Amino acid sequence: MFGNYLIGLREGLEASLVVCILVAYLVKTDRKDKLPPVWLGVGAAVLLSLGFGAALQFGSSELTFQAQEALGGSLSVIAVGLVTWMVFWMRRTARHLRAELHGKLDAAVAMGTGALIVTSFLAVGREGLETSLFIWTAVQATDDGVRPLVGAALGLLTAVVLGWLFYRGAVRINLAKFFTWTGAMLVVVAAGVLAYGFHDLQEADWLPGLGARAFDISSTIPVDSWYGTLLKGVFNFQPDPTWLQVTVWAVYLVPTMFFFLHPGRVAAPAAKVPADGVRDGAREAGARPVGDEG
Repeated sequence: MFGNYLIGLREGLEASLVVCILVAYLVKTDRKDKLPPVWLGVGAAVLLSLGFGAALQFGSSELTFQAQEALGGSLSVIAVGLVTWMVFWMRRTARHLRAELHGKLDAAVAMGTGALIVTSFLAVGREGLETSLFIWTAVQATDDGVRPLVGAALGLLTAVVLGWLFYRGAVRINLAKFFTWTGAMLVVVAAGVLAYGFHDLQEADWLPGLGARAFDISSTIPVDSWYGTLLKGVFNFQPDPTWLQVTVWAVYLVPTMFFFLHPGRVAAPAAKVPADGVRDGAREAGARPVGDEG
């Protein structure tokens, strides 16, 4: 549940910041009449993400066991790749996000209503599709269709509330540190999803070594115990992994975490909040203060 809460919170907060910047820019430039197309694009992106998640869930239920394992394993690998790219991209480009979005928005306003809808749709849709895919793969890995979804929903709800508070200027947060630490935690979660994805591919007979267990501590950490469930839900821990799972987990986690947390690559500290009320969060997202509109 915690792992999916983290996914929903981080991905949802990125989308909330995007919407916050778009709306604040239109309000500050006296173009409130352009807000309906933006909201229409955002709504379409949300519906697409929900539809994508539903298609994954109900479509996979019609497949044979082997096909389900092959699909789940393949999508797990893709999801981990997308999430890894996302955490590095967000840390690298956060400071320039406002300028990039404002440039796209100005061009869309000049082109007309349709371009505004497409711009906001694409800005939010990418986050939504990534979130749906990663949550779906995480749900498959835990074999629990309730708690992971509850965790993800709570994370998304928290992100929406934080986005609204950012816009109103009611909350300040060092987004550089936030995205660094949540990104590091997501890398750990992704390592577990990747290992489980390779296990699915082994069960689908796409990869060998299903019977080659690296170790088996099921008697020490039973999968049905509270701590076994906790480890499974947060880290996708398996007490009897195969050698391939352990190898994939280590080969992904160690270098990815090193490059992500390398001192020369970590985002610079956030700027202090001056007397004019500009928030740390707005500066770290590359935005002007989005809480001074109202």
